[in-house]
Amino acid sequence: MSVTSTDLANKDIKQLLFRQSVPASIGILFMTVNVLIDTIFVGRWIGALAIAALSVVMPITFFISSMGMAIGIGGSSVLSRALGKGNKEKALNTFAHQIMMTFGIASLFAILGLFFSEEILFAFGANGAIMAPAKEFFIPILIAVPFQAFCMTGNNVIRAEDKARHAMTAMIISAVSNIILDILLIKILNLGVFGAALATAFSFFFCFLYILWFFIYKSELKLELKHFVFHKELAKEIVSLSFVTFARQGVISILAILLNHTLYAEGGEHAVAVYGIISRMLMFALFPVLGITQGFMPIAGYNYGADNYGRVKETVITAIKYAGFFAVLVFIVVLVFAKPIVSVFTTDAIVIADTPGALRWVFAASPIIAVQLIGAAYFQAAGKATKALLLTLTKQGFFLIPLILILPHFFGIFGVWVSFPIADVLSTIVTGLFLKKEMTYHLKEA
Repeated sequence: MSVTSTDLANKDIKQLLFRQSVPASIGILFMTVNVLIDTIFVGRWIGALAIAALSVVMPITFFISSMGMAIGIGGSSVLSRALGKGNKEKALNTFAHQIMMTFGIASLFAILGLFFSEEILFAFGANGAIMAPAKEFFIPILIAVPFQAFCMTGNNVIRAEDKARHAMTAMIISAVSNIILDILLIKILNLGVFGAALATAFSFFFCFLYILWFFIYKSELKLELKHFVFHKELAKEIVSLSFVTFARQGVISILAILLNHTLYAEGGEHAVAVYGIISRMLMFALFPVLGITQGFMPIAGYNYGADNYGRVKETVITAIKYAGFFAVLVFIVVLVFAKPIVSVFTTDAIVIADTPGALRWVFAASPIIAVQLIGAAYFQAAGKATKALLLTLTKQGFFLIPLILILPHFFGIFGVWVSFPIADVLSTIVTGLFLKKEMTYHLKEA
């Protein structure tokens, strides 16, 4: 048996996409259900202010741990194409570099976060009464962030090996353990926000232990000490593609800062809590679309590395069709059930009144986002870092942030919510044009 299955080059695209995407979708579902339940527990057992604190803290810790996601996705693009070309040594060296880079960078940022916690929290929008619970939540999670970063790296490498079910299992372990610990630490032991933070931190560690077990006993990527020798050119290749994901997460963090400050100025702590619910619904509701996007990348990357451009083109088209179908279903559900969805999170009358309308506006253009997500993912899988970076940043960086800076001056808080669908439409148009040109001229062997 080779380092990865040759099924990626031979089997039916629909079957492969199903085999890769279903475990990825289930894993994301468990992860996002975990975030939702965490928010529900915090909102109902602690209060709306605690939801606002989570809305401030999570973008910070996710930004740091996204180093692992970035190195995982970027490095796995290199790894998948190396496997497609039959270059086993490059694949192993790539994996070793991913491990070294993930732990090194995430640990450095976590240490800086501990030393400058109050300054960072304030910058991300911990205004007024939000600061105290935000700091209580921040410190335990920050200590566990390097483990979360490794989990994100490992998950992408596992999918690149065509073993998506193990990647799914790792996310399920993290989600289930967090929910159980939430009940124990928040409800039973009454530890409040600190208990919620401990539950999340331990869930990262349990996920880390499973992924470590996988790479020791189940992985086909068997590393030796010689693979941990630093290679400048390989590191440069990984970084160039990793920067795409990291830049996106950086922009998302900047967006979180802008949103939290703008919403606080327009509507106080309640407005921040409203977006806390919406941001979690964005993660949860789109899980099948995100799962297809993740499942699509190793198939496209492997076949691009093997010069099977016809299969790459077929993979792109198939992924967009399936992701688009699920995106439409998500839009319908949110449109019809917005108020019941919001009522699950909190009993706060103001938040329940204000959130459904905002939620509908934020999801208004979701039926078309498959083109933007799959299009940007294709360029990353193909190793085209510049285009991948440009398209990844279109929604949040080029459109959403400027819109949020401008529209609230004219439309108040409504200007924040309507910025989301406008940014979705504009970014989809741009990505669609790039993707059409790519498929017409560079994948013409199809």
